[in-house]
Amino acid sequence: MFGRGEKFQIQTERLVLRPPQHSDFRIWSKLRFDNKSFLAPWDPLWAEDHLMRKSFTNRVYWAQRVIKNGNGCPLLLLRQTDQALMGAVTLDNVRRGPAQAGTLGYWIGEPYARHGYMREAVNAVVSYAFRTLKLSRVEAACLPENQPSRGLLESCGFKYEGVAQSYLQIAGRWRSHVLYASIRHDRRGKTETG
Repeated sequence: MFGRGEKFQIQTERLVLRPPQHSDFRIWSKLRFDNKSFLAPWDPLWAEDHLMRKSFTNRVYWAQRVIKNGNGCPLLLLRQTDQALMGAVTLDNVRRGPAQAGTLGYWIGEPYARHGYMREAVNAVVSYAFRTLKLSRVEAACLPENQPSRGLLESCGFKYEGVAQSYLQIAGRWRSHVLYASIRHDRRGKTETG
């Protein structure tokens, strides 16, 4: 999908979205560690080696591979003004053929939450998915009680589509999730949420 020598990134008004690099390890692990209690209610349990260099190295290689193959787009969020690492947004599980769809996931550190950064990032990645990757559908899911995430998706034009029972293990338990989707050329009106 991208040339071997290309440095892939998406720029927005305030952000640079780019794949993780080996040199990001210390700041990424510090951001994750410092925000563990903020992220834990919404995350799968972290593996014992989650914050270790080897695990991060594997993450970097995985990101390079999925971008090259056109199967996904794992990106870190950096603020343009000071290059502060704030979180990540990932378009993953890209399905071609008749589906032309992908799945969106994201997280942000607490100091950067509720400043519109993630809205800016999600809108940029969805635009990239539709315009460049030519996807027809971008899906996202979150816990029903995660009102900030639901509000984010709705403000980015995602429509509520239903509930998936026992969708993901979050904080060590199988949890149902509410499902949202953004569809290219969407003509659906506002949907009722559950």
